[in-house]
Amino acid sequence: MTAITATQPKTSQLKTILIVEDDPMMQLGLKHILNQQPHLTVVAQAVNGNEAVSVALQHQPDIVLMDIDLPGIDGIAAAQQIRAALPHTRILMLTHHSNPTQVMAALSSGAHGYCVKGTNAEQLLLAIATVQEGGSYLDSKIADCVLQNLKTLPDNCANDDIKLTEREMQVLQQLVEGRSNKQIAAQLGMSVHTAKGHLEMILAKFEASDRTQAAIKALRLGLV
Repeated sequence: MTAITATQPKTSQLKTILIVEDDPMMQLGLKHILNQQPHLTVVAQAVNGNEAVSVALQHQPDIVLMDIDLPGIDGIAAAQQIRAALPHTRILMLTHHSNPTQVMAALSSGAHGYCVKGTNAEQLLLAIATVQEGGSYLDSKIADCVLQNLKTLPDNCANDDIKLTEREMQVLQQLVEGRSNKQIAAQLGMSVHTAKGHLEMILAKFEASDRTQAAIKALRLGLV
């Protein structure tokens, strides 16, 4: 990866990042890229899953950049523990895995995004910005495969069980595409408060605990 400055709008609030990666060269490269961003700072690093949980609890970072294949407990188990203890921390998986089942396991663990190693720095920064702003990110290299896999999965409820208004369907489409509340509001010409209200109603109707679960259910039911 080569150093690059993010093209995303700068935020006045510094966001803290925990890097969880057992490859020293990869860890060094990530730290170099992230610390060059004026709105990001790497506060800690971990080389295994157990250490990741401990360090996350200590530093309570805004974002965790997490590998999956780690010594000790893997990144999926570590993500589950971090999400349970720190619900406001955003987790972005960064891994070699591109198998849809592995991706779904990662997202089901509470991860907010999935980025494949080997992506360029600009895309990595876009992924970080997306999850930081409340959206979900799925690497384009595996998105189509994962979405097709999701649509074939069975679900325990029928489409008729969920009644969404036309506006909620529009918001749901934006949600599945991984947009944040602010981005949804801008795209649909509504206030952020209104967008948040529609999202809360969608989560309630889907009986989903978070945005990722709602998106997965929508895809399973073929609603989008």
